[in-house]
Amino acid sequence: MAMRFQAPKAAEQNSDINVTPFVDIMLVLLIIFMVSAPLATVSLKLDMPPAPNTPLPPQKDPVYVSVQASGALFIGDKATSMQTLAADVCAELGGGACQNERVFVRGEAETSYRSFMAVMNDLHAHGFEKVGLLNEDIE
Repeated sequence: MAMRFQAPKAAEQNSDINVTPFVDIMLVLLIIFMVSAPLATVSLKLDMPPAPNTPLPPQKDPVYVSVQASGALFIGDKATSMQTLAADVCAELGGGACQNERVFVRGEAETSYRSFMAVMNDLHAHGFEKVGLLNEDIE
């Protein structure tokens, strides 16, 4: 019997990705993250005081003093004058220690600076320290 010599076959190429190393790396990373996750949480012990059971006293609504361009003064919807401004504001606040309450002053866009500052100075002279300024959006 005669033997025939056959040439070795060329190796066939395999185009599939070898996922075994990828799966090994992912499993190692999963274990690392599972072990280190509980260590990443930080807890602080806080000793908070108990909340008071008494409700806060209700705050009074502020008083709005409006200065118009003509120089007319209004407290809310009531007209007033420079001579009686402090007394009217105090009466609107309910009397007592009315100088400790909030008062807002607003003026029209055409109001002169002199009349606006006269109102501010009068309130300050009568002891009103919590005076706020309001403006209106011009559209």
